[in-house]
Amino acid sequence: MCGFAGEVHFGTSTADPGTVARMGEILQPRGPDSAGLFQQGPVALAHRRLRIIDLSEQAQQPMTDAALGLTLVFNGCIYNYRELRRELEALDYRFFSEGDTEVVLKSFHAWGRECVTRFHGMFAFAVWERDSGRLTLARDRFGIKPLYLAATPKRLRFASTLPALLAGGDIDTAIDPIALHHYMSWHAVVPAPHTIVQGVTKLPPATVATFERDGTRHDHTYWTLSVREDPALAALKDVEREALVEDALRTAVRRRMVADVPVGVLLSGGVDSSLIVALLAQMGQRDLQTFSIGFEDGGGEAGDEFRYSDLVAQRFETGHHQIRIPTPDLLQVLPDTIAAMSEPMVSYDNVAFYLLSREVSRHLKVVQSGQGADEVFAGYHWYPKLASSVQPAADYARVFFDRDHAAVQATVEPRWHTGDVSRAFVERHFATVDAATALDKALHLDSTVMLVDDPVKRVDNMTMAWGLEARVPFLDHELVELAGRLPAQDKLKDGGKGVLKAIARRLLPREVVDRPKGYFPVPALKYLDGPVLDTVRDALNSRAARERGLFRPEALAPWLAHPGEHLTPLRGSKLWQVALLELWLQSRGL
Repeated sequence: MCGFAGEVHFGTSTADPGTVARMGEILQPRGPDSAGLFQQGPVALAHRRLRIIDLSEQAQQPMTDAALGLTLVFNGCIYNYRELRRELEALDYRFFSEGDTEVVLKSFHAWGRECVTRFHGMFAFAVWERDSGRLTLARDRFGIKPLYLAATPKRLRFASTLPALLAGGDIDTAIDPIALHHYMSWHAVVPAPHTIVQGVTKLPPATVATFERDGTRHDHTYWTLSVREDPALAALKDVEREALVEDALRTAVRRRMVADVPVGVLLSGGVDSSLIVALLAQMGQRDLQTFSIGFEDGGGEAGDEFRYSDLVAQRFETGHHQIRIPTPDLLQVLPDTIAAMSEPMVSYDNVAFYLLSREVSRHLKVVQSGQGADEVFAGYHWYPKLASSVQPAADYARVFFDRDHAAVQATVEPRWHTGDVSRAFVERHFATVDAATALDKALHLDSTVMLVDDPVKRVDNMTMAWGLEARVPFLDHELVELAGRLPAQDKLKDGGKGVLKAIARRLLPREVVDRPKGYFPVPALKYLDGPVLDTVRDALNSRAARERGLFRPEALAPWLAHPGEHLTPLRGSKLWQVALLELWLQSRGL
């Protein structure tokens, strides 16, 4: 797990290594162990390394193979790299290192852009071909690893974070009105290629982008997900389908133990992370370190779920770390949490992940986490409402969107108004995906779009702020493909994630399985008062906010007066959503 940045010029200009080095410095938290810089003619590449696999200097990046004429920067982990290496050695490739980076390099030489279809893992990478001047960028199937772009007709810059691109300068930092509409409608989800900044885009997941020497770009989508019941699977007995899912999940968890350092688990106490712990124990994993976090109660809501995580830790005898965060500590790190966001993310548990990652990074460099299970196995409360829908896009927007188009228009100043682009995006997605029913369409959208630009991005940003690698077994693509083929009832029963709960009942304490769904609760950010509310007021009333002119004062006034009374359909604070965007823009100096 690392971070990289680069610049390539189209034509005769020479890349600027000083600019790329500045971009690379911003990525230092993602790769605190070492740094590298490469420049040759039109290209310059910077890399920050977190040593996880092959801890030696031989695996340093940027990695060049002069004989092959290739230079690579890579972020992520290829879990099946050893198998691929054996395959490449059979093709007479010789290796000078022991890690996955060189396997990516030589896989690209052997199989070209199709090499990504052989990778089990999470990745973003850039490969420069010396002889042709071609640059290839790629991102994993679920966008677990980020990749941002800033293009002009004569030059392309790219980086693992948006702030790294800003450090390079010469960026159009105006607000993108389409992205703003998505942010306000869709719980801060801004689908690729858009970002909130006009001059920065992001490479979509499951995409390989090729840039020729003259700047010509070709995008190739190498993987698509089908969410459609398989009659052959449906004909099996329930226990047989459960066994298939359990085997696939066990394989996914085992794959993500590949490392030359210890691997722990972020244990929330929910079914998903608890299943990871149970399966690791079943595989004979010893001395497993687990970590849970909790906050002070507020607004009548409990601030922790320690009773459940403690049960799991005791059952499987893990080395458990229970981390309690007092509200003053939360407030103290809130600016740093916002600064760690590549894009503004409104979910309260950003600060939870940030603080949890800070504590975990004192013990480990790698953890497994349960993100993705809700989107893949229908764990959210809105999925049953879509099971019988005959108006999929309208019903999805009704149960998930924070506000409809009219409410967006009433909140933002007229200069930022657009058409109803968020609703149109959902309608377009639902019309084109390989999904049979309204529920299937929603699961497809959430697994391939919402998940990428909310939970997955949150985990990447907050863990990498502390040089911690998070691996997500529920997003193993073979497991997700299997889940897409299951009958809907396997996912919907038992209030959602039925098949996972059936497996969990055989492995976990009943109290952990048969409980209300939980989240990382951070009451202080949901029921804004005291110092947090003061921070929000200061940001929204600041000179920068007034000059920016994003939001109508008359829309904000009732939220500022009574923030706890103005919540979205997903029970989020309307005030926090607009304040977070303003706080993020100010943290970036925009």
